[in-house]
Amino acid sequence: MEGRYEHGTRSFDFGFLPVPKHLRYTQDALLSFSITRNAAFGICTTFVVANLYYSQPLLIQLSLYFNVSYEEISRVPTLLQAGYAVGVVLISPLGDLLPRRPLLLGVVLADICFTLGLAVTKSAHIFEVLSFVVGMTSVAPQILTPLAADLAPENRRASAISIIFAGLLFGILIARVLSGIVAEFSTWRIIYYIDVGLLAAVIVILYFVVPEYPAKNKGLTYLHILKSMAKLAATEPILIQASLITMGSNACYMNFWVTLTFILGGSPYHYSTLVIGLFGLIGMSGVSMGPILGRGIDGLVTWYAILIPTFAMAIFWAIQTAAAGANISAIVIVCIGLDLCDAMQQVSLSTAVFSISESARGRLNAVLILSNFTGQFIGTAAATRVYLEHGWRASAVLGLACAVFQLLILFFRGPHCERYTWVGFQGGWKWEKVQNEDQTEKKDSQKPEN
Repeated sequence: MEGRYEHGTRSFDFGFLPVPKHLRYTQDALLSFSITRNAAFGICTTFVVANLYYSQPLLIQLSLYFNVSYEEISRVPTLLQAGYAVGVVLISPLGDLLPRRPLLLGVVLADICFTLGLAVTKSAHIFEVLSFVVGMTSVAPQILTPLAADLAPENRRASAISIIFAGLLFGILIARVLSGIVAEFSTWRIIYYIDVGLLAAVIVILYFVVPEYPAKNKGLTYLHILKSMAKLAATEPILIQASLITMGSNACYMNFWVTLTFILGGSPYHYSTLVIGLFGLIGMSGVSMGPILGRGIDGLVTWYAILIPTFAMAIFWAIQTAAAGANISAIVIVCIGLDLCDAMQQVSLSTAVFSISESARGRLNAVLILSNFTGQFIGTAAATRVYLEHGWRASAVLGLACAVFQLLILFFRGPHCERYTWVGFQGGWKWEKVQNEDQTEKKDSQKPEN
């Protein structure tokens, strides 16, 4: 959707909060999507998603303070993730129905209020209920990602998404590190007060960088949005293909990180918990390269941008299968490689899915994220059982099988298949995008999905 952002008609968020003049919308020209705005989206993503992970290093302190068992307090991370999944289904698709600017501000404001409740409550049960609600309201990244895809030009869409995705992964790391440090030297409540301050900074950033953007599906109701999301999940070949690959990819990812603790803590390594934790920093070095490689992804036909990291993922799992229990350098290589491949693959899959329909990107993203959660659940459960019953090599073979599964799903549809082609190859094998293809893609993606 096109529009010019200028010192134009006075407009307000929530009917009373004035929108900054340079962010107001009028029907004239296209807003430039600057690297500054993109970086701001990534930073906001980091500190919103961190809200889901602060509790993990605090569980022992929380158990002692509320005088409950480890088993009961361990429900908190699960409730946060469950709330997040519900928010992805029920809140993030609203980006296809409502203007995204007030929706983002409202969601983060609600997140601040409920997080403040976590900081002050003295009841374990209230803490658990609030954790679920905080998870629900921590979905701003899943509203920002489709917005970035809308604002970024065709030749920068993948790199724009890669910056937000990197921000999401950095949020997971920062939350655990910051929470662990604060818990070591102070009370657990401090981390939630810090979180409230960080979220307040996020809402200020969003106020000054998110442009006013009109609703994309005027006339639809919330119920229609939810029904059409289910329809998309069952009728769009690209979405179904991407969802299956995402499930396999996240099953692989969780397989590696769940079994890594067991491998490094056992023979022949016998590493301490601190050293094992530092492997998260090694993985982040791979993620940090994602935005750089995102520029290269922009120049490829999306099918090849998915193929390259998926094939590389299979190679890294082969290395894990051959040498994880024999040489630590193999684990370091796999750690960096899998994180890098996962980042590249997820960005490419999102780019492919967003190309289906511009008017339905919020719903398409919600389906993809749910597939992500499903893969994580399957990977965690399967990897743990296989490792405990058959050892590290068997769990590595399982990871390799998941990578091969992803390649098989990808090859069901060729790089230039039409939108509703379920199986086959059409249009040749060329790998580089050309301008005419970009324009066709943009035209097709603007067809409404009701």
